[in-house]
Amino acid sequence: MKAFIFDLNGTMIHDMEYHTRAWQYLFNNDLGGNFTWEEVKPQMYGKNQEVLVRMFGADRFTTAEMDRLSLEKERRYQHEFLPHLALLPGLQEFLEAAHQQGIPMAIGSAAIPFNINFVLDNLKIRHYFQAIVSADDVELSKPHPETFLKAAAQLGVAPADCIVFEDVPKGAEAAHNAGMKAVVLTTTHEEAEFEALPNVLHFAPDFTDAFFKTLV
Repeated sequence: MKAFIFDLNGTMIHDMEYHTRAWQYLFNNDLGGNFTWEEVKPQMYGKNQEVLVRMFGADRFTTAEMDRLSLEKERRYQHEFLPHLALLPGLQEFLEAAHQQGIPMAIGSAAIPFNINFVLDNLKIRHYFQAIVSADDVELSKPHPETFLKAAAQLGVAPADCIVFEDVPKGAEAAHNAGMKAVVLTTTHEEAEFEALPNVLHFAPDFTDAFFKTLV
């Protein structure tokens, strides 16, 4: 493979619990909902505005209100997660090995730039990535392939020559729709949840798995 494309949340950092917690607080304490953890967790994909529409319907909020709520949710998430912010075990070494081999790398995430910058700058890993595709850069979220296709185009690499690193079924499905193979980090979902996807090369809890040495 000629390029690596990384999802961010749940793939590079183990933070999905904090996103779910921040959303659940917002839904129930600020917006008058009564959602359980089990109801919120499956909705943790796509743009923030899409999450709000899935949970409350298309007519509940104006665009400006959704933008405000989105930022409020991310501020809560960042405040709670910052003391725990760290790359998944083995990822720093994997990024450095790929960098030394000259393998181009990108981030393809449904996160807003506010959150991507939070991770890259606090962990000082921005220099590893030649392209970043965020929620603000696409019209259609995962499982649509736009995010990963744009990342490949910015790297100047054919989709078939990319490996995507993901943690959620919708993300691995987006990779499949882009014609890309995927490696799944099992931080938030079980292997059985990906069984319908033929493009998954490997499952691993983190980047210390011996499989990753075969990629670089």
